[in-house]
Amino acid sequence: MFHLSKAAGATALACTAVVALLAGCDGGSGNGLESLDELDKLDSELGTPTGDLFTGTQKIEVNGKSVNVSCTGNAVAGKPAIMLLLGFGDGLEAMGDLQKSLSADNRVCSYDRLGEGASDQPGGPQDIASNGQILTAVLDKAMGDQPVVLAGHSMGGLIAARYAPDHLDRVKGLVLLDATGPTAITDTLALIPEGDTSEASALREQMIAMREGANPEQLRIQDSAVRSAGDIPVEVVQHGQQYLAPIPQYGPDLERIWAEGQQKWLALSSRSTLVTATKSGHYVYRDEPELARQSIERVTAQATAE
Repeated sequence: MFHLSKAAGATALACTAVVALLAGCDGGSGNGLESLDELDKLDSELGTPTGDLFTGTQKIEVNGKSVNVSCTGNAVAGKPAIMLLLGFGDGLEAMGDLQKSLSADNRVCSYDRLGEGASDQPGGPQDIASNGQILTAVLDKAMGDQPVVLAGHSMGGLIAARYAPDHLDRVKGLVLLDATGPTAITDTLALIPEGDTSEASALREQMIAMREGANPEQLRIQDSAVRSAGDIPVEVVQHGQQYLAPIPQYGPDLERIWAEGQQKWLALSSRSTLVTATKSGHYVYRDEPELARQSIERVTAQATAE
């Protein structure tokens, strides 16, 4: 993965959602469960889901591609299940501890998008629409006809926010954990000019690469306005530790762009709430796991009460 030089006084950019990584995150699963076997062990600890839904880790076929999915916990009648969506470069083990903590009282699943973890490589370029088709197929297999709350980190948060407005028959709540902003590419390219020769020029190149799909998922991201998901409960959780600020010349403005992106996501719903994880950098679910768990539980409870 890419790091800015520590010699220049910059904080290393460990899979920040301000940049699209061209390679997987080193250490991406280090603070989650160590292996798929550990997720499978949750089967015996947490019981068997109701109906025909599978539990443990399973490969499912979507459009001829194998997608790696993990599900734990019991389905609860009338209560939305929870789907966790990860950021660029992270396999599903990265959120394993969060999945385990939520599974005590919920049906919880996660999956590796094509090009990540143990899923197949994509057969060609992907976009938000094709990515959403895969998410729908995963939900069909993992959740059946259960309603869901989507909880996404970084790029996973952006994907969840783009998916929800078109699937309100199924998506009943959203939690965005320091999600990539809806105009992150445009804002960063406007900030860092073409021809810039500082270390931050790599951020510009990586944003261009994200736009063009030069990442392991071949996922092409296009900025666009936030579309409404009605009045479903939404929590937007932003980082409170300004880890981008030390980047020479551009750090404070990158933090401003990031914060503005979180504010823009509030337009998703008339019931959106902004939460600041004061002790967290980008990986909120690692730095403040209890705060992340409570946000997801709170949105799930609100969606259940309706």
